[in-house]
Amino acid sequence: MQTLDKTQAKFAQLAAHLREVNDIESASSLLHWDQSTYMPPKGASARGRQLATLKQISHEKFTDPKIGELLEDLRFYEQTLPYDSTAASLIRIARRDYDRAARVPATFMSALCRHQADCYEAWAAARAANNFAAVEPYLEKTLELSRQYADFFPGYEHIADPLIDRSDYGMKVSLLRPLFAKLRQELVPIVEAITSQPPADDSCLHQDFPESQQLEFTRKVVERMGYDFQRGRQDTTLHPFMTNFSIDDVRITTRVYEDHLDQALFSSIHEAGHALYELGNSPEFEGTLLAGGVSSGVHESQSRLWENLVGRSRGFWECFYPQLQGVFLRQLGHVSTDAFYRAINKVSRSLIRTDADEVTYNLHVAIRFDLELAMVEGKLAVRDLPEAWNERYRTDLGVVPATDSEGAMQDVHWYVGTIGGMFQGYTLGNLMSAQFYETAVKLNPEIPVEIEQGNFTVLHDWLKQNIYQHGRKYTAVELLDRVTGSPLSIDPFIRYIRHKYGEFYVI
Repeated sequence: MQTLDKTQAKFAQLAAHLREVNDIESASSLLHWDQSTYMPPKGASARGRQLATLKQISHEKFTDPKIGELLEDLRFYEQTLPYDSTAASLIRIARRDYDRAARVPATFMSALCRHQADCYEAWAAARAANNFAAVEPYLEKTLELSRQYADFFPGYEHIADPLIDRSDYGMKVSLLRPLFAKLRQELVPIVEAITSQPPADDSCLHQDFPESQQLEFTRKVVERMGYDFQRGRQDTTLHPFMTNFSIDDVRITTRVYEDHLDQALFSSIHEAGHALYELGNSPEFEGTLLAGGVSSGVHESQSRLWENLVGRSRGFWECFYPQLQGVFLRQLGHVSTDAFYRAINKVSRSLIRTDADEVTYNLHVAIRFDLELAMVEGKLAVRDLPEAWNERYRTDLGVVPATDSEGAMQDVHWYVGTIGGMFQGYTLGNLMSAQFYETAVKLNPEIPVEIEQGNFTVLHDWLKQNIYQHGRKYTAVELLDRVTGSPLSIDPFIRYIRHKYGEFYVI
């Protein structure tokens, strides 16, 4: 009994220590959210310092040798518990995160965080001015720091593997390169076939749509999906994102263009999909390492599932299009449901990833994945990135950016993160979203009919029960097998694309 009491006391110490780290990280996330939404421009320098300070404190606290000692003392206790129990899972995930974090000095993480804040501000200004040269030195520094980070993990197969592992645990270049190659082999002929046929008319989306009315409509849509505004809020930003400070404070942002209706609409649905995942975590995970999402790929699977498989489906708009017409009667009153449905699913060889349709989207991701690998491998210099970017777009998608703002500077990821490990999650998410949704509908055939009625209860409950509530308890591989009974496959996604777009085009 005394031994058990000591063990439980040590587990309580571990949980308390980790909760303090979580609180510091949450405060840091709040500062990031403010930086991207309401912070005045001249606050950037001080914000970078503040974020760096918090990062160093949280990293030092998390890598305290006492944590390692507690984890070692609890090893036997963990082995006596069921694998999927909360206590065993917390110890397991804490050990994995600790082992990774302990390899990296706190001073390095502080320097990286400070640089990322500075780089973000430089990117925002350079992108607005279409001046890649202004941000180039910052990106050079990011590349240097990315390589330094990887070197803290000697023995890797590929220098990008430790960077990929940060967001998609268990994934590495040797697995992802063949996956992208197989997907590209399937998608390129489909893109060729579709783009050789007359394109859909999407002019109805490019009219005057006042921002306030767009935001009001998107708010109603995401609330209907299940997003709880008592536990979150929606704001505008340059690059949409979701962030959380606790299970009961999960916020989304969107980007509004008054001449481009589907930007705010689908970015809101997308970010709400991320938020539903976080809001659906088991309440007992609050303040622990088990809260959140398994990986960037699984997280993206939930946003893409809601954005595309639900939000771009015909059934969804059978319900919501009459309401949208009511808001924008002058603009859409004469546009049929079928015409609107085809417009929001137009397939084209486009320049912008976030604007890309479902068919071409993964080709955009593959370009970024290959370019960041080339940079960390030393095969591509940062100064040559814009030229390399443009050439890949010419060969892969048949279009060339007119400006670097549409090219190498269009995405924020390399300018606020690392170079390496930043993009594979998007394609993993697309593949998993189709695999999860296919399974959900097989088990609950009424889901498509309920979506037509604007009822998402069965789907939302199924996702909460099978995915959301588990937080980080299982790895992506474990979760996919538990939920679908199969390993990751491109087949459900390709089946989905062929079925849906086969209604519009000969493919």
